[in-house]
Amino acid sequence: MNNVVIVTGAGRGIGAETAKLLAGQGYLVCVNYLNNHIRAQQVVEQITQSGGRAFAFQADVSDQAQVEAMFTEVRACYGMVTHLVNNAGILFDQSTLCDIDVARFKRVMNSNVVSCFLCCKTFINQLDGVGAIVNVSSAASRTGAPFEYVDYAASKGAMDSLTKGLSLELAERGVRVNSVRPGCIYTEMHADGGEPGRVDRLAEFIPLKRGGTALEVANAIAWLLSDEASYVTGSFIDIAGGR
Repeated sequence: MNNVVIVTGAGRGIGAETAKLLAGQGYLVCVNYLNNHIRAQQVVEQITQSGGRAFAFQADVSDQAQVEAMFTEVRACYGMVTHLVNNAGILFDQSTLCDIDVARFKRVMNSNVVSCFLCCKTFINQLDGVGAIVNVSSAASRTGAPFEYVDYAASKGAMDSLTKGLSLELAERGVRVNSVRPGCIYTEMHADGGEPGRVDRLAEFIPLKRGGTALEVANAIAWLLSDEASYVTGSFIDIAGGR
């Protein structure tokens, strides 16, 4: 049986590096994206030029119909989806909680938590056999991200709870569910929050004295998906330089 993986939010950053790494390990990859077709297609082209197999699929993974359509297309192209990486997520400008409006809070929860729920549920319902899920959380779920992204941190805390509970529900079926929690990683998401240089500003406060790379996170994701982690479920790998 082929290893078939959907990586959500795979047009850039951690998602893109994960998609490329997994393709290099023989996975058949669906590169999910929301808006930027060009970036997603570039990831696909890099994979195919390296001898891998992948295709891009546009879907808002917080929408059930679009999630189901994506899984249907992947099954038609590659067969049953055996692995899932829930990486899609958003954040907004740095703010204290009192200045975050309800519309923003709901959008963050919908994009980050509902998407994870829907993809997990759809994955489970189509899976016939063993498989693995990795949810991309954040060190913010531990720190709370005060004065910056409390809404984002809350969404990642919810993802952590989903990871733990689902891992226990699926353990007897041989389906493993784990999480990575990146800290200060060099990705474009910091620009979304209004501070492109955030990692450099915080590097001196990190025990390893540097920011991390998207590839370092992708390596952990790939390990958790692999048979090398066959006795690991309900676990969290913090990739935060000791912070």
